[in-house]
Amino acid sequence: MISFIICTYNREKYIYECLSRLAKNSEQVGWEIVLVNNNSTDHTAEECNRFVKDYKPTNYRDVVETQQGLSFARNRGIAEAKGEWLVFLDDDAMVGEDYIENLQKHLKQHPEAGAFGGQIEPFFEDGEPEWYSKWSMGFVSAIDRGNKVHVFPDNKFPIGANMGIKREVIEKVGTFNTELGRTGNNLLAGEEKDLFNRIRKAGYEILYFPNIGVKHCIPGRRTTHEFVTRLAHGVGVSERIRTRNIGSRAYAKRLFMEMIKWGGTLVLWCQYTIKGHRPKGDILVLFRYHVTKGLL
Repeated sequence: MISFIICTYNREKYIYECLSRLAKNSEQVGWEIVLVNNNSTDHTAEECNRFVKDYKPTNYRDVVETQQGLSFARNRGIAEAKGEWLVFLDDDAMVGEDYIENLQKHLKQHPEAGAFGGQIEPFFEDGEPEWYSKWSMGFVSAIDRGNKVHVFPDNKFPIGANMGIKREVIEKVGTFNTELGRTGNNLLAGEEKDLFNRIRKAGYEILYFPNIGVKHCIPGRRTTHEFVTRLAHGVGVSERIRTRNIGSRAYAKRLFMEMIKWGGTLVLWCQYTIKGHRPKGDILVLFRYHVTKGLL
C-alpha cells in the first residue's frame, strides 16, 4: 500500500483541491490519504470536511498534530500511515489523474529504490517573476530532472512537495529531525537534506521518477525579494544547526563549500548581467548573501 501524507497549516485556499486531485486519480486501489492538520487556525478543517462530504472517501483519515512544525507533522503522519511506501505531498501541490497509476508502475519496476522524488512544476499565480531561472528553481521548490529514471547525484535530493520513502528505510535510518524544518511562519529547512543524507549513508538508492509530476501553487508573496531573503536566511541557519550536530569538521566543510558556491554565484551573475538579464543574477547573489549570513 502507498500512504499519501499531506501535512497542512492554514491552507484553506488549496487543501480541498489538493485532496480532490488525489481522489480523482484513475487508480483507485492500493493507497490511502493521511491528512495531518498542524494546528491550523483558518478554515482548513472545514475544507477537509467538505472534501469528505463531496467524495466520501473510504481511504482517508485526518489527525491533528499539536506540536508545531513540519517535521513534527511529518513524523506524526509516518506513525499514522499503514503503507509500505510513505509519499509526502505539499498541501498546495496538485497531482494529475494518472499520478498514482504511474507511481505504482515505477515502484514495481524499481524494487531497489529506497526513496524517490518526482517533478515539481511551479504554477505562478501572479505570473513568472523576472528573476526566475533554472538556477533559482529551488527558491519555489521546483525540480525537473528530465524524462528518464535515474539515481539522484550525491549533492542532489528530492523536494518535499513530491517525494516518497520506503517504510523499512525510515525504520532503519529514523524519522525527520524536529530541530529542523518549518515551524509556523518561519522558514527553517534542512530536514529533508538531513534525512536523505542518512538514507544514502545507509546504502539505499534514491531515484528520480518522471511522469509523476505535481503542479505547485506559488502565490505572488512567495516571489518577492523579501521572501527570498527570509528563505535564504532560514536555509543558512538550518545548515548551521544540521552540520554542527554532526561535528565541527562537518561545519567547517560546509563553510568551505559556501565559498565555492559564492564563486559559482558570481560567475552566473556576470553571465546574466552581460546577457541583459541582471535580475536573474541579482536574486542569486541576494540568496547566497543571506544563506552565508545565516550559516555564520
